[in-house]
Amino acid sequence: MKRSTQRILTTFVGSLARPVDLIEMLKAKESGQSYDRQAFAARTRTAVAEAVRRQAEAGVDIVSDGEQGKAGFVNYIGERLTGFEPRPMPPKAGPWVGSREVIDFPEYYEWYSGWRGASVGPPTSLVCTGPIAYKGQEALQRDIENLNAALKGVKVVEAFMPATSPANVEAQRKNEYYPTEEAYLYAIADAMRVEYKAIIAAGFLLQVDDPRLVTYYNSNPGSTVEQCRKWADLRVEALNYALRDIPAEKVRFHTCYGINIGPRIHDMALKDIVDIMLRVNTGAYSFEGANPRHEHEWRVWESVKFPDGKVLIPGVITHTSNIVEHPTLVAERLVKFARIVGHENVIAGSDCGFSSQATAEPEIHPTVVWAKFKAMAEGARLASEKLWNG
Repeated sequence: MKRSTQRILTTFVGSLARPVDLIEMLKAKESGQSYDRQAFAARTRTAVAEAVRRQAEAGVDIVSDGEQGKAGFVNYIGERLTGFEPRPMPPKAGPWVGSREVIDFPEYYEWYSGWRGASVGPPTSLVCTGPIAYKGQEALQRDIENLNAALKGVKVVEAFMPATSPANVEAQRKNEYYPTEEAYLYAIADAMRVEYKAIIAAGFLLQVDDPRLVTYYNSNPGSTVEQCRKWADLRVEALNYALRDIPAEKVRFHTCYGINIGPRIHDMALKDIVDIMLRVNTGAYSFEGANPRHEHEWRVWESVKFPDGKVLIPGVITHTSNIVEHPTLVAERLVKFARIVGHENVIAGSDCGFSSQATAEPEIHPTVVWAKFKAMAEGARLASEKLWNG
């Protein structure tokens, strides 16, 4: 993992809006309809190339494939694991149904759900009814080949590939096979380990996406902070089990509160989970730091013993607003973190991905995303001047 030894490097969380024609193919694929497999493969390859090129042009140093070939950052795993069978989707299913937020702001979330439009995904839910194993080698290899091809002739510092965490797979799939919650979670971890190792073997950094680490509190109104911390302990143990023997410097860990442009007064505070997050066996930690609910939390790092050799990737641009951050503000945010943990231990990042689900109506317009990236790159340049030149 490259560090900010000569200047503040830039990256983001990983997902970008898919082209409209690719979304149509993803819809057909996910709903079980017939589609042209060769055309889908070819369009995914060009979409990845476009995404990587535009990241580089916007000043992103550490790039990803934009998750162009995935219907979503979690539901892509449906075609990669055995042991699950489809069931009719429960009525009113959704990421925030029953959450503390919806309880307090039902009118807002009813309006918000209608405004967002539908994202790509199967019309069914998946239930674990048999032993879990990884079967997605072919799809994963296509992702690897697409990113490798896209990197040719493009000047970037490094590349990463996102993969979802065991906890997020567990969240969306009811267990009817394994005897205990722990056995189920560890079976998922064993299967996901295959994907994790393959990404690293291909020469990319692995990014583990784990928003559930912090969204569990919001989604479970009956649980206290302490109960959520205990829940999180087991999930971090399972993730570390999946990452066993994988060098920490090859891994970055991302958590966030999801693409939720809402009041968000029930987001779990960073101070209540940061010690558990730091137990993840990873080289870098990516988290929200650029929106009004979490920007103040940079001060948490003043009282946290930051582990030696680790990197912070704070969000300095956000997915919760179409306002493009001013480069001076981005620089100020970066300098705050750098003065606490050291400038070589800070990489500029985003709060979350910009299209974690394939949808024709992402909350942040794609043209705005590129402007945000340029602002981040300029802010990193300004911060570097201040940090290296006094």
